[in-house]
Amino acid sequence: MGKHVAHIVWDWNGTLLHDIDAVMSATNASFAEIGLAPLTLERYRELYCVPVPLFYERLLGRMPTDTEWAAMDAAFHRHYWAMAEGVGLAVGARELLADWQAAGLTQSLCSLAPHERLVPLVRTHGIERHFVRVDGRTDQGHSGKTRQMVRHLTALQGVSPERVVVVGDAVDDAAAAAAAGAHAVLYTGGSQSRSSLEAAGVPVVDSLLEATELARTLAGKRPVNGLN
Repeated sequence: MGKHVAHIVWDWNGTLLHDIDAVMSATNASFAEIGLAPLTLERYRELYCVPVPLFYERLLGRMPTDTEWAAMDAAFHRHYWAMAEGVGLAVGARELLADWQAAGLTQSLCSLAPHERLVPLVRTHGIERHFVRVDGRTDQGHSGKTRQMVRHLTALQGVSPERVVVVGDAVDDAAAAAAAGAHAVLYTGGSQSRSSLEAAGVPVVDSLLEATELARTLAGKRPVNGLN
């Protein structure tokens, strides 16, 4: 395969999986555990950041205590995973994945969702066959995506970082791509506002179709780290 042919690394939550409603419901359930008022989607997208404890710090004006964090984290995951199987893919995602593969191009999936939960969900949606690799989180940390992205790209066979385009919905995806020497395109359908995404200094799009079109043009160019 040519050195300028794009390989897409897809994010899962908020990108391929349109789960923002489930995330909002679970987030507000977690807030109720410590008496916080519910958030609107607009406010959530304005404040959201990774690692997640910093998101809570923005809301509380301080870091949550260990007891608060444990209660909120447990409530979020209890509510989120109860809804996750009923969540659909983003508009056009299934067709885009199939078309990308049919064109002889490769793609993979790198997510902070727990690996043991991610893989069955991907299979449930019938899209596993489109990916050359699927990696979810295998540890219990909340340190963000950079280390995982570097491992993911290292494990890909015959794929040079300069032709990799990471498609995600958060600034953390752009930071992880930059650390791995790859490009990034950020999608507005997930966890962060357009203004937050634009601060990353990489292309921002409103549809996954736009993301795939950009991926073709970015492949082989020298990645620019807009976060510096």
